[in-house]
Amino acid sequence: MSQFDHDARIEDLFLTRREMLSRMGNGFATLGLLSVLGPQALASGQGKTSSNPLAPKAPHFRGKAKRVIFLFMNGGPSQVDTFDPKPALDKYAGQVIPLNLPTERKTGAALPSPFKFQKHGQSGLEISELFPNVAKHADDLCVMRSLHADVPNHEPSLLLMNCGESRQIRPSMGSWVLYGLGTENQNLPGYIAMCPGGYPIQETQNWQSGFLPGVLAGTYIDPNKTDVEKLIENVRNSYTLDSEQRAQLDLLQRLNKEHQAKRAQDPLLEARIQSYELAYRMQSEASDAFDVMRESEATRAAYGAGNFARQCLIARRLAERGVRFIQLYHGAGQPWDSHDDIHIQHRNLAKECDQAIGALLTDLKQRGMLDETLVIWGGEFGRTPTVELPTPGANAGKMNGRDHNHYGFSMWMAGGGVKGGMAYGATDEFGFRAEENRMHVHDLHATILHLLGFDHTKLTFRHAGRDFRLTDVHGNVVREILR
Repeated sequence: MSQFDHDARIEDLFLTRREMLSRMGNGFATLGLLSVLGPQALASGQGKTSSNPLAPKAPHFRGKAKRVIFLFMNGGPSQVDTFDPKPALDKYAGQVIPLNLPTERKTGAALPSPFKFQKHGQSGLEISELFPNVAKHADDLCVMRSLHADVPNHEPSLLLMNCGESRQIRPSMGSWVLYGLGTENQNLPGYIAMCPGGYPIQETQNWQSGFLPGVLAGTYIDPNKTDVEKLIENVRNSYTLDSEQRAQLDLLQRLNKEHQAKRAQDPLLEARIQSYELAYRMQSEASDAFDVMRESEATRAAYGAGNFARQCLIARRLAERGVRFIQLYHGAGQPWDSHDDIHIQHRNLAKECDQAIGALLTDLKQRGMLDETLVIWGGEFGRTPTVELPTPGANAGKMNGRDHNHYGFSMWMAGGGVKGGMAYGATDEFGFRAEENRMHVHDLHATILHLLGFDHTKLTFRHAGRDFRLTDVHGNVVREILR
């Protein structure tokens, strides 16, 4: 044996104090885990599991939905101007509403909706004139009119809607879905978040993986960039042949694995290794998936022009390629945050997205995908049915807008196992507070997971000595809206 070999073997045997404690701790943890999982693993024949956290997995039971498209109306759309008609506001126009409800900021008199509502479809579901193309799918929509959240502030409400927790770092809903189901396409990210021109409030926390494996975090895409090579930086390698790049990556992976083996399976390192592999695989498919010019002119015309139209078309292309969770933000910042000029702002905002949403629902149905795709529409909360009074730093004092309202608001779902042509729950006669069949955000999450095939109380991850889940210790499945 050479001196070099001898020194190398001595170095392999040497452990730092941290490495020794880490290995000993892992050994005890494994013994404890075996006592809990060993019998089930042996009985089911699943003693070995895939090392790829993105590998497709079976849910607890057969769900109706296989994928999710979440159309996020950033800033809080007004329920009484979109999907929750309140004629009592016309009766009390300009008067104080006779409703004893605590509000964080004092609001003024009743503000009737400037938009007309009309019944649509065989169901007669009432929808605002703001969404004529969405209204064509009234019989596919389940409008939930009794949502409520915890506070009337954007930051905690976005985190509650996206992560099930408004204050602390928690995995996002998309990460939980990816953790439970994996993804059907290993050449694309399983979870994609599209927000034009930057991040929404709370930025990447909205699609974070939290304490779940890092590879389960959402992949951010800026759809303002229309060139695929700018949309996804470095998606193509113009410097080496495919075979040479594959050889380089194989060598890098082997070195990474050797490095990782000495560090007790560091999850951050594992996430980095997985991201390298995914980035390589994306070169073969991402260019095609994100290029809407490969669609026919008729299809592009159906979705319409503009940024959100392109997002919706990309979402359909990703969904049919097996991407598990796709979230589209309508604008960066809070575009639906209409503290002033709601009659102008909401009309313009709806015009930007109505045609595309209608086309997306039509497209999914024509391709036989809607039954297995859960489409969700909504924001982080709603708006007051009363006019917002001038508030320093909050509005321009025009007396024609609405303030934040978490007490009651509307969202809708379509496809993926929900009943269509129905309205579930109700707010009071003015649209301020959820009163009938109240539905908290935790209940919404429990229902979404059920549609995907999960008992939300059992989709858990052990962290910091306790089991965590998307719904924390709350949430009930709303079975009345299930098919």
